[in-house]
Parts: sequence; C-alpha cells; structure tokens
Amino acid sequence: MKAQRGMALVVSLVLLIMVMLLSVSAVQWSLQGEKAARAERDRDVAFQSAEDAVTDAERDIQGSGSPVRQAAFDGGDPKAFAAECGAGGAGLRVRAEAGKAPVWQKVDLSGAEDGGACTVTHGTFTGASMQTGEGFLPFKKPRYVIERMECHQPGDDASAGAAPHYCYRVTVIGFGAQRETEVVLQSVFSKPE
Repeated sequence: MKAQRGMALVVSLVLLIMVMLLSVSAVQWSLQGEKAARAERDRDVAFQSAEDAVTDAERDIQGSGSPVRQAAFDGGDPKAFAAECGAGGAGLRVRAEAGKAPVWQKVDLSGAEDGGACTVTHGTFTGASMQTGEGFLPFKKPRYVIERMECHQPGDDASAGAAPHYCYRVTVIGFGAQRETEVVLQSVFSKPE
C-alpha cells in the first residue's frame, strides 16, 4: 500500500475557498444593488416632494387667500420683497444685484440654520397638506423661496421707462425618507395678468 500525501485534501480546500469567495462577492454585489435601489427610491421621494413645493409656490403666487400676501404679488406692496431675510414677507426676496451670489445660494433652504426665516414651508399660505413620516414619505415638508425678477415678454417694450413686468424664480428643496436625501429644483413662473 502506498503512503498518502494529502493532495486531495489540499485540492478540496482550494476549491472550497474559491467557492466561498465567489459566494461572498455575489452577496456583496446583491447588497450593493439593493442599496442603489433604496437610494434611487429615496431620491424619487425627495424629487416628488420638491415638485409638490413648486406647485405650492405657484399657487402662493397666483393667490393664497391672504390679502397682504396677494398684494405683494399684485405689485401693491414693493416692500414685501426684501434683499435680506427677516424683512418683507416670508420667503419673498428680490433678485440679487449683478455680480453677487444669487439669493437661492445664500439662504438656508432646509431651514435648519436660520429656523426657516428665509424660506416658506409647504402649505403655509395655501393650506395644502402633505404627509410626512417614514417609509415612502419624506421625513419633513419641503421648503421654498420666491425671488421677484423683472422680465420682459417677447414684443414688450424693454426700455428703462417701460412699466415693469415681474416674474418669479421659485427655488425649492424636497426631502427624502432619509435625512441626507435632498433635491433642489428651480422654476421661473410668470403670473398671468
């Protein structure tokens, strides 16, 4: 009888290690795909939240029911749109001067640092409701800021003496189910006359 050297054991162990490595990499790949799907779903929740805030801001501009707020958008109260937070109406700003950072880059859209002094929470002036919470819901309501800008429609008189026509740049932030997920959208809205 020949002496056994244990070669079959070595080959079996090498094959077992290879199968284990393949299994571990397959599990990691599967988990990574699940994380990506979860992040994409969370981004979709934040995007939908931001879209809802754009719609809410447009309703605010068109007529929220508050006579004071409505006067700001009808041109009756030019002081409603201020250059700095805290002055004027809530979430209403004038466009930054040329060469300066845009308003939407200077304000804390999330409302975390300034307590929301420069922005408006979804539904504040329109009465619109939005569920927040866990799962497929945003963890908190979206926020927005409205900047008044002078706009000229094609064919309108754009000379210095012409009556100004205003449009509004709406910048919103929507939140996902996870606190880290945020989506910022912008829209320019011209109120129908």
